[in-house]
Amino acid sequence: MSVALSAVPNASAQPADPVAVATALAEDFSLTAADHDKSGEFAAGNFEALFKSGLLGLVAAEKDGGWGEGMETTHAVITTIAKGDPSTALILAMHYSVHAAILRGKWPATLAARVLVANGRELALLNNAQAEPGVGSPAHGGLPETTARIEGDVWVVNGRKSFVTGLPGLKWAIVLAVTTEETPRLIQLLVPLDATGITQEKAWEATGMYATASHDLVLEDVRVPLADIVAEQPADEPLRRDEVDGYNFFVLLASVYHGVALSARDDLLRHLNGHVPASLGAPLSSIPRIQEGLGQIEVLLAANRRLLASVARDIDVGERVGTDALAVRHVVIDNAVAVTDLALELGGNRGLRRDYNLERHHRDAITARAHAPQSHMIRTILGRQSIKAAGG
Repeated sequence: MSVALSAVPNASAQPADPVAVATALAEDFSLTAADHDKSGEFAAGNFEALFKSGLLGLVAAEKDGGWGEGMETTHAVITTIAKGDPSTALILAMHYSVHAAILRGKWPATLAARVLVANGRELALLNNAQAEPGVGSPAHGGLPETTARIEGDVWVVNGRKSFVTGLPGLKWAIVLAVTTEETPRLIQLLVPLDATGITQEKAWEATGMYATASHDLVLEDVRVPLADIVAEQPADEPLRRDEVDGYNFFVLLASVYHGVALSARDDLLRHLNGHVPASLGAPLSSIPRIQEGLGQIEVLLAANRRLLASVARDIDVGERVGTDALAVRHVVIDNAVAVTDLALELGGNRGLRRDYNLERHHRDAITARAHAPQSHMIRTILGRQSIKAAGG
């Protein structure tokens, strides 16, 4: 799938060093991250800056006006942006995951061209809309309650999707629905969010990652062209997941929370090096117990850094990562939570103050445990795999 560069107006807005550009943006994003956390508002200004920088096209092919960057660079960009504002990074990670599937030719050519041209011309974020209030994540195996019926040359879609990350800023949602045909299909439709019948209901009241604005998408008789199917399958089969798409998403998701942990470490160090209690006459960082705790944080961060870099490189060279991607996601997220927990402990009473950010980092990190498949599901998958490998 390729789109002529002339069709992508900001194709020239390509950063020579994406990580350096991300670093500069993250510094700006960090200045407003606490405010967005309090308000829960979608950080529109952050995404305008990402668009102008060219970073929204990071994983699109060069021939399509993007950079065609691999997972090693992409995960580094996500980690860096997450250090500034993890809610922005999570929305960006999901945008990148969709574009990585397009890059690999997993989308119909017409729909891919539509998305690629828009991504170069305007702020055109997109994300999947699969979870539902009554069914939960499709990872648990239930059929969606959202329906699509054929009426002339369109699908008429009705339903409600929950936890749609970045919803207020999306141009499209990829909506999972079951058809009302005699032999039902599971279909994923590219739905423009300015279509008649679309409403957004504020429902995201999470403890952390509040500025992801992961609200409910309500569809009432939304009309979508019959041809706008991204993927389809029989409804009586488990939802098909592309293996490589899964690798990409798990690495990018884990990278977000690794970035949170890095920010917690940095903010903690500023506090420990800068605070000199009168009773001590030296910075808190001079205390051996504090130094040991910081060392534990560095152990956890080093493990995360090496694991993410290793899996990212394997993906880039075409290695089959298998369930290692799930295991790495599990470990990185657990380590990130442990880092932010330690940071709160070492920060003492001051660490619980909002203006020190440590409590925000911890709230953001523990929110990672809500992403499907959750840790217990990952362990069950790996356990069953080992039993099968042993002939059980």
